[in-house]
This record gives sequence, structure tokens and C-alpha cells, in this order.
Amino acid sequence: MVASMKTTRVSLYDTTLRDGTQGTGISFSILDKLRVAERLDAFGIDFIEGGWPGSNPKDAAFFEEAAKCSWKHARVAAFGMTRRGGGRADSDAQVRALLEARTPVVTIVGKTWKIHVTDVFGVSLEENLAMIADTVQFLKGEGREVFYDAEHFFDAFRDDPEYALATVRVAAEAGADGVVLCDTNGGSLPGVVGAVTAEVVGKLGVAVGIHTHNDSGLGVANALAAVEAGASQVQGTMNGYGERVGNCNLTTVIPNLELKMGLTVVPDLSGLRDLSAFVDELANVPRDIRAPYVGAAAFTHKGGLHVHAVQKFSHAYEHIEPSCVGNAQSIVISDLSGQSNVLIKARELGFDLEKGSPEVAAILREIKEAEARGFEFEAAEGSFELLLRKCLGGYQPLFDLKEYHCHFRHSRQGSDPCEATVKLLVNGVPEYTVEEGSGPVNALDAALRKALRPFYLWIDEVSLQDYKVRIVNGNRGTAARTRVLVVSAAGERNWGTVGASDNIIQASWLALVDSFEYYAHRREGSGAS
Repeated sequence: MVASMKTTRVSLYDTTLRDGTQGTGISFSILDKLRVAERLDAFGIDFIEGGWPGSNPKDAAFFEEAAKCSWKHARVAAFGMTRRGGGRADSDAQVRALLEARTPVVTIVGKTWKIHVTDVFGVSLEENLAMIADTVQFLKGEGREVFYDAEHFFDAFRDDPEYALATVRVAAEAGADGVVLCDTNGGSLPGVVGAVTAEVVGKLGVAVGIHTHNDSGLGVANALAAVEAGASQVQGTMNGYGERVGNCNLTTVIPNLELKMGLTVVPDLSGLRDLSAFVDELANVPRDIRAPYVGAAAFTHKGGLHVHAVQKFSHAYEHIEPSCVGNAQSIVISDLSGQSNVLIKARELGFDLEKGSPEVAAILREIKEAEARGFEFEAAEGSFELLLRKCLGGYQPLFDLKEYHCHFRHSRQGSDPCEATVKLLVNGVPEYTVEEGSGPVNALDAALRKALRPFYLWIDEVSLQDYKVRIVNGNRGTAARTRVLVVSAAGERNWGTVGASDNIIQASWLALVDSFEYYAHRREGSGAS
């Protein structure tokens, strides 16, 4: 594959802060944009498109702050359009705004498809070519590096290849440093993208870039096809953010360029996963666990026979070494688990078990039975460790439960706080406590802590960080079984515990109690008092 490529150097152009923010639910503050740009620069991205000057106050403020920054590697780009029809580039307000952004790079987008020129812009085909040439020539005369984005290029080429080529040729002749072929609708196939890109590369004397959208699920594939055909710049967004279903995903295309096509595009690929997570965090977007290369499930192994083989020959079941992109191999426990899963996970938790032993068989049997009842241990390592301890005889409960009760009253005057009653036997001492809370789980948590606090001084070191509820068998309607996942923390350590029941209160109680018991055993094992 590498030998057939016409280029040996590919630059990366990130448009997360402009094109990416057009995606549904994606928004960055000015500070967010600066922090993302700084991380992209540190990672080794060549060009960072900051936004559209003059379109909104946020982008204007970003460029003002960006001009004060010392960038280590990246060159910041401002994005805009060609001049208006019938006007002059030097007096066009939008073009002047591009200069006022004070960026070393300017990217302008222009019309390539004849129906857009005549029906949307309302200008002649000749005037459109003049708009492209005048704008490029003016910006080059002002000392800017200029890229021309040929919008809807592949649709335009299919409709009229001669005119589509004329638009990029005129940009190149006007002095553009590169022309970028855009699959704006995201509907092209890799074979088409590759063939058209090769034709453009062969007819122009400037660098050719590729900008793809993912509407057909081919954003990355199309970008790679263009690179094979000679494109020397790839535009995309972190985590694939973008309008509609998104843009070419840089977290996927970058490792493919490096690890599959042999092109060095960033100094250190191992920071990719952290960069991906950082951008998701600032965008307040849940992580995609199934994202190629950087997702939590990218190198996760679950099936028993599969895991057994991975222990011997990981390279036979993982297409790259996970650490190359900053990720790691993970073995999860589920009803698909075999003894290898149990052995590996137990070893991670400090239990040295022997394959084929009755203990391992008992643990595996208990896991499968529990998951049949609605439990799931993939994100509940705390509950899994307690299950191991129970099977191996190393489990000591914090208390003996007598009963618990939750009460909620709603009247015409409004809702009263939930009230929980807990009756326990702790070290042989009966405890009967009542507490209120903002909900049943909060009230149960408060009552349980109150009962245990005189016996376990560490109880308030544990805080509840997250609470998730999932219906296991929704076909039973309101009688469906419920699984509850609780995430708890103490200091920098956090862990998950799970409960499942036909009753959401009972499922919550099971997860809550597991959380405290897990921490108690961990403290005891670490020698803490």
C-alpha cells in the first residue's frame, strides 16, 4: 500500500473549533477553544482552524487571544469565503475580517458545483472563477498562506468535471498554497475519491488536500483513499465532531496514516487517547467506548476462548500494540467469560488462582448465574472482587441486615423528603437509624452511614460519584428487572458496584452496600486502620 502512494509527507489540518462545533450538542467557550488549541499544538497538529472571523463574538475573541500565544508547532488558520459577486476582495468586509484575525494561514471556501454558483450565489460561472482568483491573490499579497477549500467538489466533478477542475486550477494559478477537495455531502465512495483526487493531483502544480464528511460512514476511508492518490493534507476533527453525523475523525485517521500507511504525521502518537478524552471532556460529550484506537473497548477482550488465546499471542488478536496510541488491553468479566478471564481479572486484584481448580469453576458458575439475574460486572470491579471473596471464603460482611424501609409522601402542599429506616446488627450490637434524603437512595445512604459510623470511622471517606439505572428486560413493562451501577470514590481511588432486582430500591441497596464493603476490604488489605 505504501509503495503506491504519491506522497511521503502528509500534514494534518484540524477544524474541530470551526467545523466540529457545527455538530449537534458541541459548543466550546473561548477558554475551551484556547485550551483545545494548545493541546492540539502540543500533540503536533500542523494547522488549527480557529473559526470564522466576523461571524460571532466568540470567534473574534479567540483570534484576539490566539495572536498573543506562542505556538510550538501549529499554525493557526482563519476561515472565510471568497469575496462577494461583483465586488473587490480588498474592500470586501468578510475578507478584511480574515486579515484582522492576524493568523498566518487563511482558508477560504468557494463554490465548485455549477448549481450552487448560479442558483445559490446567483452569479455567472465566469464571475465565480474571478471571485476565487481575486480573493486568493489578494490574501497572498497580504503575506498569508492560503488554502482554497473546493466545496462539494466530488458532486461538482460528477456533474461537470471540466468546470470543477477550472475552479481549483484558477485558485492554484492565483497563488494558493494548496487546494482542498471537499466531500461536503459525505456521499462519495473511496474508489471515486481516489480516482478524482489522482486526476486533480496530476493536473495541478500545488499541494492537494482532502476534507471529508462521514454521512456514509466513509469519512476516514475516503481521506485515506485520497492520500493514496497523492493528497498531502488531511482535514478533520477530533473524535469526528461535525455537522450532521460528523467529519473525518482525526483520532482514527492519524493512527491509520502512521501505523498502517507508514507516514509519520505527529511526533508521539501515544498521546492520542488522552487528547481524545480531553476534547470530549471540554465538549461535555460522553466518551464513545467503541471508538477505534482510543475507545475503552478498542482492546477489550470478553469471550473465554478469545481471552485464553490473547494471553499467549496478543498480537494475533490485537491489530496494534495498544500503548502505541496511549490505550491499554482490558479483560472484562461477563457471562461469556471462561476461566482465562477469571484468572486474569483475579490476578489484577491480587488473587493467585490455579486454572482448573474447583475455586475457579465455582467463581465462573457464580458469575454466569448472577448475570442471568441481571448483574453485570464489566464496570463493577468492586462487586466482582466481593464475589471472589465470597467464593474463596475471604468475605466478612460489615453487618447483619434485619430490615430497611423507605418512605415518600406527596400531598397537595408538595413533596416531603424521603425517609429511610435501617435496622442492623453491627458486631453484635443492634442499630436502628432513621434519616431523610432528597431521594430514596440518598436517604438509604444517610441512614446506613449513621448506623455504621460509630463502628467504622472511615465511612465518610467514601463518597458517591455517579448512579446509573438500566432496565434489563424492558418487555416486562413496569415489572422489568432493574440494574443499578454506583460509582464511589475515596481520595483518588474510584470503583463501581452493581445491584440487580425487580425492585429499584433493592437493586440500589445492593450496589450501595457493596460499595462500603469493597472499601472496607481494601482498607484492611492495605493495612490502613
